[in-house]
Amino acid sequence: MIKAWIHAARLRTLPLSVSGIIVGSGMAALLGAFDVQIFSLALLTTIGFQVLSNFANDLGDHQKGTDNAERVGPKRAIQSGQLTAAQMKIGIVAMGLLSFSSALLLIYKSVPNLSVKEIYAYIVLAMACIIAAITYTVGKNAYGYRGLGDLMVFLFFGLLSVVGVFMLYGEGFEWLVLFPAISIGTWSTAVLNLNNLRDVHNDAKMQKRTLVVQLGFDKGKIYHVSLVATGLATWFFTVYLLAVSSYNYYLFLSLVPSLGFVAHLKKVLDIQAPEGLDPELKKVALLTFFSALLFAILLNLAPH
Repeated sequence: MIKAWIHAARLRTLPLSVSGIIVGSGMAALLGAFDVQIFSLALLTTIGFQVLSNFANDLGDHQKGTDNAERVGPKRAIQSGQLTAAQMKIGIVAMGLLSFSSALLLIYKSVPNLSVKEIYAYIVLAMACIIAAITYTVGKNAYGYRGLGDLMVFLFFGLLSVVGVFMLYGEGFEWLVLFPAISIGTWSTAVLNLNNLRDVHNDAKMQKRTLVVQLGFDKGKIYHVSLVATGLATWFFTVYLLAVSSYNYYLFLSLVPSLGFVAHLKKVLDIQAPEGLDPELKKVALLTFFSALLFAILLNLAPH
C-alpha cells in the first residue's frame, strides 16, 4: 500500500515544484533575510500542494476516462489498479488538510515579517492553492480541460512561488524578483506543455481541450519554444544583472544547466511522434531544478 501511495505521489514531479522556493529563498538570503524554518516549511508546503495536485489529477483523469489504454505516459495509481477511486478521495482530503496545516505553520512563522493584510492574503492564497490543485482535473468545470492549466502553472509555480516566498522573509516586493519568477514559471509551464504535446491525440479524443489540442501539435511545439526562450531570456538577464552589480562573477556558472535547453529544443522540434516527447519532461524539470539550485548557492558565495 505504501508503494502505491508513493507511486501516486509521482516523486519525479517534486524537484520542479520546489525550484521557485529555492530561487526566492536564495534572493532573500542575498539580502541577509534567510530563515531555515521558513525555508523548510515553504518546501514542505509546496511539496504538499504538488502531491495533492498529483492525487487529484489521478482521480480526475480516471473519472473522465482520460487515463485509458491509449494514454502514452506512465500508468497512474487508479488506472493500474494499485488504488481505488475511494481510497484516492481519502488521500486527497488527508493531503489537503496536511498541506493547509503546513501552510498555516509557514504563515505563523512569518508573522513578524508581514502586515495584517499580508497575513490574510497568504491564508487566502493557501486556500486558493488547494482549490487550484484539486480542480485542475476534478469536477465538471475542471480548468485543465478548458486550456487554463498553462496559466495556472505559470502563476502558482512561477510568480507565487518565487515572489511569494521572497516576501515571507520580510523583504517586501522587489521588481527584480519578477524576472527569475518568470523563468521558473515559463519552464514549469513548458513541462506541462510537453505533457500535453505527448498526450495530444488522446486528450482531443476525450474532449480535454488543452492549449496544445486547441493549437495543434506543430503550433504547440512553437509555443513550447516560446516558453523556453522567454525563460532563458529572463534568466540570463537576472544572472547578468546580479553578477555585475554584486561583482560575483561566479554567478555566471549558474547559466550552465540552462544551456541544456538548447539541445532540448532541437530535440523537440525534430520529434514527429508525440510519444517520443515523454523523456523530455524529466529533462526540462531537472534543468529547471539544477538551474535554481546552482543560482541560489552561487548567489550567496561572495561576501556582500
